[in-house]
Amino acid sequence: MADQVNLTVDGVAVAVPKGTLIVDAAKKIQNDIPIFCYHPKLKPVGMCRMCLVEVGTPKIDPATKQVVMGEDGKPVIAMIPKLQTACTTPVSEGMVVKTATLQVKDAREDVLEFLLTSHPLDCPICDKGGECPLQNLTLAHGPGVSRFDYADKQHNDKHAPLGEMIFLDRERCIMCARCVRFEDEIADDHVLGIHDRGRYAEIVTMSDPGFDSYFSGCTTDICPVGALTTTDFRFKARPWELESTQSVCNHCSVGCNINLNTRLDTKTGGHEIKRVMPRQNEQVNEIWMCDKGRFAHHYTRAQDRLKQPLMRKDGKLQEVTWEQAMLAIGEKLKASTNTIGVIGDRIANEDAYLFGKLMNLAKGNVSLSPSIAAGYADVVRAYGVGAGTDLKQLGKGDVIVVVNADVEESAPVWFLRLKAAVTDRGATLIVAHSHSTKMHRYARQILRYENGMAAKEIIGSTEISANNEALKTARNLLFVFGDEQLDGPSTRALAQHLANVLIDTGHAGKANSGLLPMYAHGNTQGVFDLAASGWPLAASSQPLAANVAWLVGVGDAADAPKASFTIVQDLFLTDLAKSADVVLPALSFAEREGTYTSGDRRVQRFYRALPASGQAKPDWWTFQEAAKQLGATWTYWSTQQIFDDLCVSVPAYAGLSYDALSQAEVQWPPMGREDLYYGGTVYDNTGGLGVRYAADAERAGFVAKAIPVTAPDPSIAAMQRKSRALYQQGELTRHSAVLQQRIEGSGMVIPLAAK
Repeated sequence: MADQVNLTVDGVAVAVPKGTLIVDAAKKIQNDIPIFCYHPKLKPVGMCRMCLVEVGTPKIDPATKQVVMGEDGKPVIAMIPKLQTACTTPVSEGMVVKTATLQVKDAREDVLEFLLTSHPLDCPICDKGGECPLQNLTLAHGPGVSRFDYADKQHNDKHAPLGEMIFLDRERCIMCARCVRFEDEIADDHVLGIHDRGRYAEIVTMSDPGFDSYFSGCTTDICPVGALTTTDFRFKARPWELESTQSVCNHCSVGCNINLNTRLDTKTGGHEIKRVMPRQNEQVNEIWMCDKGRFAHHYTRAQDRLKQPLMRKDGKLQEVTWEQAMLAIGEKLKASTNTIGVIGDRIANEDAYLFGKLMNLAKGNVSLSPSIAAGYADVVRAYGVGAGTDLKQLGKGDVIVVVNADVEESAPVWFLRLKAAVTDRGATLIVAHSHSTKMHRYARQILRYENGMAAKEIIGSTEISANNEALKTARNLLFVFGDEQLDGPSTRALAQHLANVLIDTGHAGKANSGLLPMYAHGNTQGVFDLAASGWPLAASSQPLAANVAWLVGVGDAADAPKASFTIVQDLFLTDLAKSADVVLPALSFAEREGTYTSGDRRVQRFYRALPASGQAKPDWWTFQEAAKQLGATWTYWSTQQIFDDLCVSVPAYAGLSYDALSQAEVQWPPMGREDLYYGGTVYDNTGGLGVRYAADAERAGFVAKAIPVTAPDPSIAAMQRKSRALYQQGELTRHSAVLQQRIEGSGMVIPLAAK
């Protein structure tokens, strides 16, 4: 290939793309050059000098400008007199790199010796112990003794809060600036800086409140020492004490791949999540995650979790056995002539599917909770992004249109990836919104409209139509849209209009083109796909009334239909549950396994990390027991069996399987392996990368034709959805003391040079 460059690293030949840095070229052949400041996701700076190597290039005859050949017929290599930084030097044709010479070894020893002169050497009490790059590289490359006096060390604050979520141990910091660079380059939150110079230099926060970023936890992942720790995890456990389970975050529609680190808690005597860490999936979240996904896990072991079924007796909810609860439910379902099941969008795919089957068996209807913005999920299923879409491929020649959505608040990691497509790779961004958002910083064109008028104004807009030459000629066209300030019909009309633009411009059914919805939670698309596929679906916009109402994961009391007998299945005794006739305890996502379907239709597996809380049961088990009360002979014994069934019954999921979802592969850059200095404490993906099912527009025989758009009512409707904030009060977030400080406003101010 023309863009390939050939070189040798320690005598081993390697061919890599032009522009590759030496450190990454060596990585391709498992030659690990030690680094501190370099990170494959950040721009190289060459600050720490740990990656020094010997470099030579073919000698060029100044007269002929040709490569000088030796007697052996090979190019004569001219070695550069001084060592070079492997993290800033790009490869060149015929380059020779030596990483293990005596000169290189001496340089590594010197760098480590100098770093340790300012380091507190408090490894026994450091949270990074066991996964510390400085510790590991010192053992591998450092000197056996130091010439410097321990008593002469520079002392700084060891527990300086940068904000509510992150603490800084200034004595441990080696000034690699990874944290500052991440916030500047990746997050575009200029909230950290380096104050003072030399041995007095220190990381400080420059925002109020301190460290004001949705991605502060990511800096603790890529910090190569124990300088940055989270309030949530510090002093809680040692890495080698933790069990690790691969999972999927369900707080927004991105579907970030995560790892749940659990351990037996000595105080409670039960297992609990000690920290949530990112798991690499380059097509989903790369190696990043937002702070909500990182810190909003405490509800899984909250003391007020429902642990046993409750049933109303003498006007009060009282504890009963599962057998008693299911018998009462069965009797009501048998006698009911009008049963409605209402489900929220946090439950797993397997639960939604089996609930639909149960309602069909009970001759009832399924209704999606009216608070779920899923009234346009069928449009997304038809004209969503193509199955081969990867946001990392978007760049020059592509057009991204953000309509009526605050991407950072709704789907933070998608914000990072879309921003990179614009700022790093040259994609064109158009933003249409009623108010300013962070995405406006990068927009080439900004369209403004009044609150609640998005659908009407966008549909009538020539800028967002096939008449716009930029949209028509774009290599790829991506519509990112939300439901802010719109009612259900208006949002559906907006989705239909955007789908028509894709059709008219020829982008429908293409990879890296299509609709990308800003759903509120992690399985909105999946719940719609599986609860609405093949089963009677009640219109959520209609007033609902029933003999029996079964509410699963419905948090808003306004979503409950009027019914003679109400069943609530949830994690907590919510206000809705307090008024129910039967309350059933559900399992959290960490206590079970299943699948979610993200907003871009990627189906992903999550795995069980914790034992059940009390007598709580998985939702699907409850539905099966109710079905048996109605005479069914269902024998599902696992979510895998249910998934196999739904893949046969639901056309969109045809061909999928747990085996397919569990497939993993080596990703570049390689993360989560023993060389923690390279990518940080990010986990390798062994649980599966998931599979995005094809949009209808991609399927054989599908004819993309204009969708009739129902003109939205220009008046402000009663079911308008407010602008979404990442941090907001709710049943899950209220259990996180860390997030509560940011939600309620801590008022914490960190001085520029707090000491």
